[in-house]
Amino acid sequence: MAHVYVYSPSGAVRDRAAFQRGVKRLKALGHDVEVDPAALTSWQRFAGDDATRLAAIGRAAASGADVALISRGGYGLTRLLADIPYRQIARAIGKGTRFVGFSDFTVLQLALLQQCGGVTWAGPALCEGFGAAYTGDAAEGHGGAGQGTGPDEIMLACFDDMVTGVGEGTGWRLPARDLAALGQRTGRLAARAPLWGGNLVMVVSLLGTPYWPDTQGGVLFLEDVGEHPYRVERMLNQLLHAGVLARQKAIVLGQFTDYQLSPHDRGYSMAKVVDWLRGQVKVPVLTGLPFGHVPTKVLLPVGLAVDLLVENRDALLLWGHQH
Repeated sequence: MAHVYVYSPSGAVRDRAAFQRGVKRLKALGHDVEVDPAALTSWQRFAGDDATRLAAIGRAAASGADVALISRGGYGLTRLLADIPYRQIARAIGKGTRFVGFSDFTVLQLALLQQCGGVTWAGPALCEGFGAAYTGDAAEGHGGAGQGTGPDEIMLACFDDMVTGVGEGTGWRLPARDLAALGQRTGRLAARAPLWGGNLVMVVSLLGTPYWPDTQGGVLFLEDVGEHPYRVERMLNQLLHAGVLARQKAIVLGQFTDYQLSPHDRGYSMAKVVDWLRGQVKVPVLTGLPFGHVPTKVLLPVGLAVDLLVENRDALLLWGHQH
């Protein structure tokens, strides 16, 4: 179906079994998988030193692949921002290559948007997405941990929609408290607004740098992992005080996972953070977007103009009419 180029621009691949499962499953789906020669390189915590990873990004852009898919996130792209071959990537996108990833990949996506206006896709990485283990994988000789349900079916369907070019948008069911907070503000909340964002830590890390995109009047989506609600609130405060949040048409929160509350919190939770955020901004704040460090993950076109609609309890992000 598609030529998929797998490369490692950030953290070193530690779970090689997941890597191998991911490649095998992409092939089983009918894709032609090409693995970058440095994809499994390890240097300190990175997938090779800076020069090695920059070269891998260049090879991904020169591959002519339909999809350039990161192996995993982690950390490492912030170190490369001054030297990333943005125009080469933009040319590859113009020829049809879709760059896909999330987490640490957020900084490349937003920097590319600022430098060249290139549209990329927020979506799975090879290891955590396609390499997710099925229960019994280890017993079957696949080298897995023997736990899990394998790649998420919604993620696979969204990936297929992107590859085949039939995807026109995504939707999800809003929590009841979202409707109460919206009040009469339903229907079309944003029209032809640039969709941008990603991992909250990575978004905030670009504030005040030359790689911060101009996203006034956009739809900002955010997710994170391992960040306590007070840390999430602190980062949202930074975006608030910098004037970023007030300039959006809407804020859409994905999944915030893998943090530990304590007795000291005394009821302070992510729900309280969302309530606080709604008290600080006049723009609509929606929650529940199926995106983040979770198995069920939709694919989102970063930098593409979208419409955002709320109909009853259904939220819809639509971009098909923009192609």
